[in-house]
Amino acid sequence: MNALDDIDRRILRELQQDGRLTNQELADRVGLSPSPCLRRVRHLEKAGVIEGYRAVVAPKAVDLAITAFVRLRLASHEGATVDAVEERLRVIPQIVEAHLLAGDWDYLVRIVTPSFEEYERLLREHLRAIPSLSAIDTTFAFGVTKPVSPLPLDAVPGRA
Repeated sequence: MNALDDIDRRILRELQQDGRLTNQELADRVGLSPSPCLRRVRHLEKAGVIEGYRAVVAPKAVDLAITAFVRLRLASHEGATVDAVEERLRVIPQIVEAHLLAGDWDYLVRIVTPSFEEYERLLREHLRAIPSLSAIDTTFAFGVTKPVSPLPLDAVPGRA
């Protein structure tokens, strides 16, 4: 996609704050009429800039009180091994994020569970069963000081 202009960035800022805005509300906030606003949103969606829309659910409200950040190190980095590890990470429902890392650790995953006992079960039955893992390091979060936030579109170099 070509570089985003100021109106695209305003649209993205508004939708990151409230993805349930009607097209009319969004158009009013970014200074467009509804038709061109909708065309721009559809273009951003088609170009993959907007990947989707979802509800943000409070983990504790659905009894997922434990958040663990787990670093994983692989013993082997063969293509088939890496593919198998990544497939395993994708199918474990308690893993809500997985990031490939550079440095001493290979992956950082965020796991949510209802209890420490459930985390231990997950560790024993699923994480330790991942092929070619040489180390697992877990850190438990006590709280959230900054929740998932909108992307800092104004921080992109060369952008207003």
